[in-house]
Amino acid sequence: MTAAQRRARDEQAVSAYVERFGDTLTDAGMPRLASRVFAQLLADDDGRMTATELTEALDVSPAAVSGAVRYLTQTYLIGKERERGSRRDVYVVQADAWHGAMLSRDRVLAQIETSLRAGIPAVGGTDTEAGRRLQLSVAFLEFLGERLGALEGEWEDRKAELTRTWPAGA
Repeated sequence: MTAAQRRARDEQAVSAYVERFGDTLTDAGMPRLASRVFAQLLADDDGRMTATELTEALDVSPAAVSGAVRYLTQTYLIGKERERGSRRDVYVVQADAWHGAMLSRDRVLAQIETSLRAGIPAVGGTDTEAGRRLQLSVAFLEFLGERLGALEGEWEDRKAELTRTWPAGA
C-alpha cells in the first residue's frame, strides 16, 4: 500500500462502515458476527485476515470468530488458506464473493426442489391443496434456476467489462 493510499484510508470510517454494513447483512438474515466478519474482510485492503486479526479488529472472542468463519466458508462467501510457512489459517474474501455464494445457493435450491418434488405424491398429488402448494414451489424453483443460469453468463460479460481497466491481479 502506498503512502497516499494509507492517508486516504480512514480507519475510523472503515470501522464505522463495517458496523453499518454488518447491521445491513444481519437485517437481511445473516448471523450477526458472520455479518461483521464478512464486512471486515470486504473492507480490508487485501481481503485477507487471520482469526487473530479478525478478533482484534472486531473486539470479539476467538471462539466467536471461529463460528463466524465456519458459517462464511460453508456459504462460500469466504475461503480459507494456509499462511505460508505457518500453521495459521488466513480467511480470504474474493473480489467476486457474491458470485460464489449465489452459485452455492443455486445448488441448495436444486436440492430443495428435489425434496419438494418428492413430497408431491406423499401428500396425495396435485389433486390436494398441499400438492398444489408443493408443485407451485417446484415450479418457482425451476424458474429461478433457469434465470440464475442465464444471469451467470450475463454477469461474466459485465464483470469483464467492469474490470477491464483494473491492474493485473486486482
